[in-house]
Amino acid sequence: MEQQELIPHLFRTEFRKIVAVLSKLFGIEHIEAAEDVASETFLAALETWTYNGIPKNPTAWLYTVAKNKAKNSINRNLLFAEKIVSELNTSFNSREIEVDLSQQNILDSQLQMLFAICHPTISAEAQISMALRVLCGFGIDEISTALLTSKEVINKRLFRAKEKLRLEKVKIEFPSETEINQRLETVLTTLYLLFNEGYYSESQNAVLRDDLCAEAMRLTYSLIENEQTNQPTVNALYALMCFHSSRFKARQNTNGEMVLYQDQDETLWDQELISKGGYYLHLAASGNTLSKYHLEASIAYWHTIKEDTKEKWENILQLFDQLLQIEYSPIVALNRAYALSKIKGKQKAIREAEKLKLENNHFYFTLLGELYMEIDKDKAKINFQKAFSLAITQTDRRTIQNELTSFRKG
Repeated sequence: MEQQELIPHLFRTEFRKIVAVLSKLFGIEHIEAAEDVASETFLAALETWTYNGIPKNPTAWLYTVAKNKAKNSINRNLLFAEKIVSELNTSFNSREIEVDLSQQNILDSQLQMLFAICHPTISAEAQISMALRVLCGFGIDEISTALLTSKEVINKRLFRAKEKLRLEKVKIEFPSETEINQRLETVLTTLYLLFNEGYYSESQNAVLRDDLCAEAMRLTYSLIENEQTNQPTVNALYALMCFHSSRFKARQNTNGEMVLYQDQDETLWDQELISKGGYYLHLAASGNTLSKYHLEASIAYWHTIKEDTKEKWENILQLFDQLLQIEYSPIVALNRAYALSKIKGKQKAIREAEKLKLENNHFYFTLLGELYMEIDKDKAKINFQKAFSLAITQTDRRTIQNELTSFRKG
C-alpha cells in the first residue's frame, strides 16, 4: 500500500485508538489534548515517511511517536502537566508515566470511553454524536449524514457534550452494573451506526468500508466477552453484523460497483459467518427481550437463503411488521414494500410505497422504478431518473445508470 493510501487508512483505524488511550490517561476533560497528540503523530508520519519511506511496522511507529509526544506534551506545558500529574497521582517526570498502547489496553480504553461518553447527563443524540466523533473517528460530515442533521447541529452537540463531561468529571472506566444497563442501549446504537456507515456509506464513494464494519464487530464482540454486557440484545446485534458481513464479497463487482441482492453470486457468501450469525442469534433468544436487533438479525438471516420461496418472504414480511411496531422508520416501511411485492404482488406494493412520499430519498424512487418495470416502463424510467438526480454517491449513480441504460437497450 502506497503512502497516499496508507496514512488515511491508518488514520481511520488508529487515530481513535490513540485518542481513547490518551483520554483515559489524561482524563476525559483533556480530550482535546489527546486529539492534539494523535493529530501531531499523524502529521509527523506524513512529514517523515515522505522523505524516509514507510517504516517496516507503520502502526508500531505511530504508537512509539504517540507515546513520546504524550510525554513531551506534559513536559512542554507546565500548567497542563500540573493538572494531569495531580490527577494521576504521579511525579512530574514524563519517563515514569506509562503510555500503554497494548492491544488489550486499547480495547479496554475504547469500551470504557464508549460507556463514559454515553453518560446520562448528556442527551442520547449528543452521546451518539460524541461517540461517533471521538471513538469511531467519524468526520462532522459523516456524523451529520448518519444522523440526518446539519453540521452546525452536530458541532453544537459536541461542544455541549464535552462541557458536560468536564463539569461532571466523568471517569473513563466501566460503570456499575445498574449504570451499564442504563447506558447499553446508546452504546449499541453507536455500534449499529458505525457498522451501517461501513455497510453503506453516503459520505464516501465506496460500496463498503470494511474497516468500519470490522471495528464495529470487534467492539460488539468485546461486549459479549464481558460478563456484565453479555446480554441478548448484544448477541442479536452481533448476529446481525455477521449475517450482513457474510455477503460482503458478493456486494461489489470487479469494478467496485454495487451488486444488487438478486444478482449476487451466493457462492461468494461466507458460510462460516452465516453459521456464526445463527449461533449468536440463538444465544440472543434467551430471556424475554425482543429488540429491533433481534428482528433485523432475523430478517438478515432469511436473506442468507437465496431461494425465492413463499415461506422466506412471508417470514420477512412478518418480521418487518413487528419491527415497524417496535420502532417505526420510513426506510423500514420502504423495505417492507419490497417484501410485500413478493407476497401480494407489485401493484399492492406500489400503493403501499407511494403512501410514504419519500420525495427526497433516492431509494424510494429506485424501488418504485423496480416495481414499475413490468407494469409501466415509462413510469419506471421516470422514477429511475428521479433516483439518479437524488443519489449522493458515484456508486449509487452508476447502479441507477445501469438501470436507465437497460431502457435504451430495450
